[in-house]
Amino acid sequence: MTLAVLLSGQGGQHPGMFDLTADLPAAQHVFTAAEGVLGADPRELVRAAGPTLHDNRTGQILCCVAALAGWAIVEAARPARVIVAGYSIGDLAAWGCAGRLGAEAVLRLAAARAEAMDEASGEGFGLAGIRGLGLADIRVMAEKHDCFLAIRNAADSAVVGGASRALDALCKEARAAGAQRAVMLPVRTPSHTPLLEVASRRFEDALAREGLRHPPPGAPRLISGLDGAPVFDMRAGLHKLALQISRTIDWAACLEACREYGAQTVLELGPGHALTTMARDAIPEARVHALEEFRSADGAADWIRHS
Repeated sequence: MTLAVLLSGQGGQHPGMFDLTADLPAAQHVFTAAEGVLGADPRELVRAAGPTLHDNRTGQILCCVAALAGWAIVEAARPARVIVAGYSIGDLAAWGCAGRLGAEAVLRLAAARAEAMDEASGEGFGLAGIRGLGLADIRVMAEKHDCFLAIRNAADSAVVGGASRALDALCKEARAAGAQRAVMLPVRTPSHTPLLEVASRRFEDALAREGLRHPPPGAPRLISGLDGAPVFDMRAGLHKLALQISRTIDWAACLEACREYGAQTVLELGPGHALTTMARDAIPEARVHALEEFRSADGAADWIRHS
């Protein structure tokens, strides 16, 4: 059996996001490391809810915590063939799951990434999700409103970044043109657009200061969240990891890479189930679940073992 593990991006943070992992012994080092970066226990922070869950810095760190804590379940049950891919901030978490970076480094870098993005973008920017129109049409509408195509999700689905007012106008036009969905997302930076060019350079400097690990025997295959290509040269992979902050990412290519690798089972780690929905469309022959769809960590592990 081949397992594809998908690491979530921002937007789905919620009070119950650590319900399955909060008490896992194998995940405790992740929560401890996160407390040092966040200044609070991430489990208590999410239970308290509130708008801080969607602050850029907090949200990016929490997504990485969710991915790394969830990986503790996968690691105990995983098959021999595993591929990992991350969406936006999940791309950084994937390096931790693949054994290229330690948990402490991933969380430290998540904070540095968010800080660089906040400094580069300022206030009044964000992202919008559009589904039900062709990518060419979405791109034309985006350019008309001085916005940018940020993420290619599928042939008829994309994320667009830019100024909040422009995105609001773009969503209205997209709905009038027949889009099934065109809404502002709970993300306050224009991720994956040229507006964050400075942030890419700053984050690449932060990556260069971190020590990389050679993947252990049997480590998952890591693919780049920028273009779906396998990461063999770690320095080249780190360059892509920094570049995706300010370049359009091709998530559709990442899902195609999972399919070409022969993924028969797909599991999403992180808050929400947005990647699960996309994977079910892109790899219809696979068994697909989000970790949050299980009632217990043991149930998720059993599903992995027997899929």
